[in-house]
Amino acid sequence: MNVDFPGLGTLVNVGTIVVGALLGMAVGHRLPQRTHAVVTDILGLVTLLVAALSAMAVTDAAFLAATGDGAPVLIVLGSLLIGGIAGSLLRIETRLEGLAGKIQGWLASRSAGTRRSRRPVLIDATETGQDSAARERFIEGWLTASLLFCVGPLAILGSLSDGLGRGIDQLLLKSVLDGFAALAFASSFGVGVLLSAVSVAVVQGLVTLAGVLLGSVLPDAHIAALTATGGLMLVGIGLRLLHIKQIPVGDLLPALVVAPLLTQLVIVLR
Repeated sequence: MNVDFPGLGTLVNVGTIVVGALLGMAVGHRLPQRTHAVVTDILGLVTLLVAALSAMAVTDAAFLAATGDGAPVLIVLGSLLIGGIAGSLLRIETRLEGLAGKIQGWLASRSAGTRRSRRPVLIDATETGQDSAARERFIEGWLTASLLFCVGPLAILGSLSDGLGRGIDQLLLKSVLDGFAALAFASSFGVGVLLSAVSVAVVQGLVTLAGVLLGSVLPDAHIAALTATGGLMLVGIGLRLLHIKQIPVGDLLPALVVAPLLTQLVIVLR
């Protein structure tokens, strides 16, 4: 589908996430805890599947031709190491959690203000524990959904294609997938998933703008490096969802910038 309005694909994507998240929030509280656990496990498994498909970009023909047979894996490794060290020093994951906590606290205070007008508020240890659990749930929902929706070939390639005026077919497909994923996530994690729509609007909007300004698509090798690196980050998300390992995926975000730069460096030195 070709359109004259750059950014339409991202707007549709944001809309499906909002609708899916609202539906999930509407039905989520009616589901028993064991059902929430099953849904989260399924999301973890599907995330690992998407991650595997993305990580296979290390075998991309253009990537291999541009950098050499052994270089793609080393580029991904170097990108994650450099990006992870930088992200850890910058405390990106901690800062993101702090931002999410402030937003959740603001939403909770508004909700509490409404409740105070209806009944006296009694603060006890149980309520404090519930607030802490709600905060963790909000942060996990926002970070997990944001990374899943923003990291991947459809997010990058679809947004670039939109910005270049080559159509929004890829983003329409992504919108459908994200809508169903948002419904499932929101049924388990609540309102934090709704905030991921803002993350998608910012990230894909910037990539679309880059497509408009650049006037040409990034070389296939650079996109493959970005996709493969993002695939391994999605593995981290899957492991978190399955409660296997709490990998600080937020600290790995700089790797998405390092991957195409490192690819270009290898091409120049080769």
